[in-house]
Amino acid sequence: MVAVEPVNLMQEAREDLKKYAHEIVFYDSLPADGTEMAQRIGNADAALISYTSQMGKDVLERCPNLRYVGMCCSLYEEKSANVDIAAARELGIVVKGVRDYGDQGVGEYAVSELVRYLHGFGEKQWKPQPVELEGLKVGVIGLGASGIVVAEALHRFGAEVCYFSRTRKEAEKFRYLPLNELLEYVDAAFTCLTKNTVLLYEEQFQKFGNHKILFNTCIGPSFDPAALENWLAAGNNEFFCDMPSGLGPEAERLMKHPHVNCAGKASGTTEQAMQRLGRKVLENIDAYFQAS
Repeated sequence: MVAVEPVNLMQEAREDLKKYAHEIVFYDSLPADGTEMAQRIGNADAALISYTSQMGKDVLERCPNLRYVGMCCSLYEEKSANVDIAAARELGIVVKGVRDYGDQGVGEYAVSELVRYLHGFGEKQWKPQPVELEGLKVGVIGLGASGIVVAEALHRFGAEVCYFSRTRKEAEKFRYLPLNELLEYVDAAFTCLTKNTVLLYEEQFQKFGNHKILFNTCIGPSFDPAALENWLAAGNNEFFCDMPSGLGPEAERLMKHPHVNCAGKASGTTEQAMQRLGRKVLENIDAYFQAS
């Protein structure tokens, strides 16, 4: 078994993996490209991967012994995965991912950074007078596992929470609004979407308007980069994300923007989250052996 890149598994989970493989190799650096990734896998029967690198068809075809790929990261839908699951299926390789392991940290990050900005606990403050979450109009875009955590956390502090999701929820605790209506209505918006899902374009930012707050909690950008920059150019809007990946390919440049606030630290990699991740990775391997 080969972990082709850093996979955020704690030592306890790494020890438990020994029950499943005669030899385990962990790489602590990212592969330069698909060729290097295939070389790292070599004749291994199983590979582990996080969300950072792409494992495409070209990699899978070069690894004749590979029968299992364990994604040590979220897998919500095949099209957003960083592993070519369709190609793996054709080659008889099983791919399993995990869900809902780092959402609590995402919720805590969202509340923490928003409160700091509203109250002026850092270098910036939203309004001349500090503002509480009580009565703040908040929109959550994407009401999956992390979106629900964010919505619930803000609701507990008295924020007025509404949501947009491409799939309406049967039991709606929070008010549903179409995307453009939500953006016009709220003071702060949180995009909590699956990887590679972009919903905010020029039209949406125009609806959102100025003196607004945008959080992106996704692994990748939830917006068109040019549209985001136009919105930030208004001068009184603020953008927040925890990791540079939330800014997309222009991250290095955008992080220097005076209205971009990037923590540079993943909110979903707490000790508890990594424990949950390890358990779920091991459960997936158990399920693979039971089905074999």
